[in-house]
Amino acid sequence: MLTVRTSPHDHDSISTDKAMLYVVMALLPSALWGCVMFGLRAVLVLLVSIASSLLTEWLLGKINKENTLFDYSALVTGLLIGMNMPPAIPLLIPVLASVFAIFIVKWTFGGLGCNWANPAIAGRVFVFFSFSSLMSKFSTPWVLKSSAELISSATPLSALKMEITSGLSSEAILSSSGIPTSGVAQTLSSSLGINPYVVDEFFGFASGCIGEVSALLLLVGGLFLIIKKVISWRIPFCYILSYALLQWVFGGVRGGNGLCSGEVLLPILSGGLMLGAFFMATDWVTTPTTPKGEIIFAIGCGLFTFIIRCFGSLAEGVSLAILLMNMVSPTIDRFCKAKKFGYVKPPKKEKGAKA
Repeated sequence: MLTVRTSPHDHDSISTDKAMLYVVMALLPSALWGCVMFGLRAVLVLLVSIASSLLTEWLLGKINKENTLFDYSALVTGLLIGMNMPPAIPLLIPVLASVFAIFIVKWTFGGLGCNWANPAIAGRVFVFFSFSSLMSKFSTPWVLKSSAELISSATPLSALKMEITSGLSSEAILSSSGIPTSGVAQTLSSSLGINPYVVDEFFGFASGCIGEVSALLLLVGGLFLIIKKVISWRIPFCYILSYALLQWVFGGVRGGNGLCSGEVLLPILSGGLMLGAFFMATDWVTTPTTPKGEIIFAIGCGLFTFIIRCFGSLAEGVSLAILLMNMVSPTIDRFCKAKKFGYVKPPKKEKGAKA
C-alpha cells in the first residue's frame, strides 16, 4: 500500500529517523566539547532540554494516537535547544523553550512536516525575548578562568558590538574589554601572527552558548551531513559567504573605518553562525526545495544576520534571521518551482492580433 505523507518529498532511500540520527551524530562532538569546557552544569542543561522535548512529544503523541517519538525529530530539537543555551541558565528556561518548540511550533500546525518554522529556533527566540538578561549571561570556560569569577559579562561578539572604536583592530578592542585568551591562542598568535581571539573561537576556548563555541567541530559535523547528503551544501555555503561579504564591505562603517574594512573571520567564527548555518538553516521542512530557492534563502539569512549584528541593538542575529526567512520560504518556493515535465511556453501574441 502506498503511503503519502506531507512534503518535502525527496527521491532518496534515506528515512527521516536515519537522517535525524545523522544530525545527532554530527552535533554530538560540539555538544560534548561544550560539556568539557563548562562542566556538569552544561550536561544538566542538555539533558533537561532533551528530556523536556521527548516528554512533550510523547504526551502529544499519546493524545493524537501517533507514535512519533522514534522519528528522533524531538531528540534533535531538544539537543539544539540545549546547545543554544548559556551553561548557567536556570533549568526552567530550556524546559519552556522545548515545550514551546514541540507543542506550539510543531504540533499546533500538524506535527513534523507541517511546522512553518524550525522548532528549535522558535523555542530559542521565545525564551530569549522572555528572559533576555539570563540568556545573555555566559560562563567562562575553565581554560580561561584566572580567578573565581564564574560569569563573563560579554562574549567576543557582544564586546565587539558594544565597544567599536574607530581605527582599532578587533584584537585591541577585545583586549581592552578584559576578555582573556587561552595559552594555545597566545602561542599561535606570537609565532604565526594570528589574532588570538580567532584561534579561541575556532578551537572552542571562548565564552558562549554550550554548543556554539567550537567552530571547528561544527564545521566537521556540517561536512559530515553534506557528505551523507542529509543537507545541501548550498545553504551553509551561501549563508556564510554572503554574510562574510557584507561584513567585509560594510562592517567597518559603523566604527567609522569606511568601506571594505570590516573584520570577517572573527564574526564568522563567533556566536551562533556556524551552528545556525549548518544545523538550523538547513531544516528540510522550513527551507525551499529547489536549488535556486536554497541560494535565495541562504543569502537572505546572511543579509538579515548582518543587519541585526551590525546595525541592530542585538549582538547576535542568527536565530532571528533564519526565523524571518522561514516565513518567506513558501513564497520563495512559489517563484522558484521547477517547470512541469513537457511544459512548453506559449508564444507571445503579436500586437494588434485578434484574440
